[in-house]
Amino acid sequence: MNKCILDYLSKIEFGETQEFKEMIIVPVFISIDQQLEYLTMKEALDQDLILITEVEDKGSVPELKVINNAKIPVLLLDGEEIIGAKQNRVLNTTILLKERSETIIPVSCTEQGRWFYTTKNFSDSENIAAARIRRTKAASVKNSLRSSGRYSSDQHAIWSDIKNMAEEAGFRSNTDAMSDVFEYKSRDLDEYLEGFEVVDGQQGLLVVINGKIVGFDIISNKSAYKILHPKLIKSYGLDAYLQKNEGNNKNTEDDPKRFIEDIMQSVESRHKSVGYGWDYRFNNEKFVGSALVYKKNVIHTAFFRASEIEEKIENRMARYSRRRRFRD
Repeated sequence: MNKCILDYLSKIEFGETQEFKEMIIVPVFISIDQQLEYLTMKEALDQDLILITEVEDKGSVPELKVINNAKIPVLLLDGEEIIGAKQNRVLNTTILLKERSETIIPVSCTEQGRWFYTTKNFSDSENIAAARIRRTKAASVKNSLRSSGRYSSDQHAIWSDIKNMAEEAGFRSNTDAMSDVFEYKSRDLDEYLEGFEVVDGQQGLLVVINGKIVGFDIISNKSAYKILHPKLIKSYGLDAYLQKNEGNNKNTEDDPKRFIEDIMQSVESRHKSVGYGWDYRFNNEKFVGSALVYKKNVIHTAFFRASEIEEKIENRMARYSRRRRFRD
C-alpha cells in the first residue's frame, strides 16, 4: 500500500461508540494536520460557485459536465447524488475539482424510469447513495479501471440494488428513483440523524450493522466532514433500517483496529484522478475500497466489506470488456 496512505491509516484514532437500534457508529479521528482548503459540493452549490449540467442537450447517462467558478477546489464525494436535468445521478468516484475549471465527471444513473428534463441544471439531493450501492459501485469501478482505465460502473447492478431497496422499504417510485426511497423513509432516517450526532473534531466514521463492520469513510478536512456527516449517516442508516429484521445484534463481532490492519494489507492500483491527485483502488478477499491523494494529503478514503456481489460484478464487467474489444 502507498506509504502516504499507510501512514494515514496508522494514525487513526477511534472515539466513543454511539448506538441506535441495529447500528453502531465509531467516530474516527486522524492525528495528522492536513491544511488543504476546499469546498464541499453542498457549499459550492449553495453559493452558486459550481454549475452541474448534462454534457450536451441530448445528454449522456455516464457523464456530466461541472463548471467550477470557485477560487479553490471543490470536493465531490463518491456516491453523492445530484437530482434534476434528464435523470438523477451519483458520483462514481471522489473528485477534487480544480479551481476555475470545466470537467467531465463519471456518474451512474439512480433514476431508471426518466430520460427527460425537469430542470436545466442539477441540484443537491442531500443524499449519498445507500452503502450497499456504494459497495456495488466501488467493486465495478475498480474492475472497470483495471480492464479499460475508465471510471465506469455496472449500471444494471446499481438499478437492481435500488429496486431491491425499494421493495424492502415497501415502496414503489414512479421513476425507480433512489431519492424517492430516501424521501419515503425520511422520518426513520431523521431518527438515525438524531441518534448519531457529529463529535467535535470528527473526520470520519466506522459503521457496524447487526454486529458486523460494513465500512468506513474518512475525510481530511474536519469542516467538510461536519457538512457531509448527515449524508453519510443516512447512507448507512438506510441500509441499517432495511436490515432491521435480520437481527438486532449490537455486539460487535469485528474489531475496528483489526479491520484497519486487514485493510492495510490490501492490494492497490493507482489511477490518475478526474480532478486533482491520484485515485487509489484496493481490494482483497474481505474488502473493496478507494482513496484520493493529492499533494500527500489523503482527501477521502472509503472501504466496504466485500460480498458475493463483487465476484458477480467482476465476471459481468469482464464479459462487457471482451464484447467492447470485439466491437472495436
